[in-house]
Amino acid sequence: MPEARGAAPTARDAAPTARGAVPEVELVADCSRCSGLCCVVPAFSASADFAIDKPAATPCPNLGEGFGCRIHAELRPRGFAGCTAYDCFGAGQRVSQVTFGGVDWRAAPDRAPALFAAFTVVRELHELRSHLGEARRLVAGTPLGREAELLDAEVEAAAGGAPDELARVDLASLGGRTGELLGRVSAAVRAPGGQDLARADLVGADLRVRDLRSATLRGALLLGADLRGCVLDRTDLLGADLRGSRLHGADLSGALFLTRPQVGAALGDGSTVLPPDLPPPSHWAA
Repeated sequence: MPEARGAAPTARDAAPTARGAVPEVELVADCSRCSGLCCVVPAFSASADFAIDKPAATPCPNLGEGFGCRIHAELRPRGFAGCTAYDCFGAGQRVSQVTFGGVDWRAAPDRAPALFAAFTVVRELHELRSHLGEARRLVAGTPLGREAELLDAEVEAAAGGAPDELARVDLASLGGRTGELLGRVSAAVRAPGGQDLARADLVGADLRVRDLRSATLRGALLLGADLRGCVLDRTDLLGADLRGSRLHGADLSGALFLTRPQVGAALGDGSTVLPPDLPPPSHWAA
C-alpha cells in the first residue's frame, strides 16, 4: 500500500443525486486514504496464500508506520499471494475517512474495535453494491432493473450508517436477498441451454473442451482448473473460486459477476481478455 495520505472526504462531498437515485460511492480501494485496515482486520492462516498465521484485529508484522506494506513489491515471492488478490471494494477509505472522520486506530486505540467491526460490515456491503451495480446495467430499463436499483439503494443506506447502526446491519438477510436477485438477473441474460455447474467441484479440471458460454459456475471450485482459451461469455462466475486457475488466452470480457479478487487469484497473461473495468493484475505475465 502507498504511504501517501489524502484529504478526508465527508458524506457531503458526494455528488447530489436525483430523488430515489443511488448515490455514487467509490467501490475501488484507495489505500492512500486508508489506515491499513486490510492488513489488520482479517485473520489468515499459514497456507499457499499466506506465509504466516495472523489473528483477526491484529496488525500484520509487515505493516509499516505509515500504514504501507514493507514488502509490497515482494508479496508473492515471499508467500503472501493472498494479499495481492485481496480487495476491500473501497470500504477502507470510506470507514477511515467518512464513517470515522479520519480517526487513526493507532492514535485512538479505544475506537479501534468499532472501526474494525465497521470495516468488516462495509466491505461486505460494498461487494454487494458492486454486484448490484452490474445487475442494474445488465437489465436496465426493466422491472428487474428497478428491483436491483431499489435493493442497491437499501444496501447503500446501510453502508452509510453510523458505527452503532453498522453493528446492527443484518448482512445475512441483505446477502441472501442480493444473491437471489442476482440469480434472476443471471437467468434473464444468459442464453438457454447453458451448463449448470453451480457449486461443482472442478478443482484441477481441464475445461478447455467444454462450452462454458452462458453456463452457471456460481460457487464452483475452480482451483487450478485449466480454462485456457475458453470463452466465458455470459458465464455466471458469482462466488466461483478461481485461485490458481489458468486463464491464458481466455475471453472473460462478457463474464457475469466477476470481481477483482477473483481475477487477482487466477493466473493469466496479455492474451487474457477481461471486462473493461477489470485491469489485469500486475503479477500476470505480459
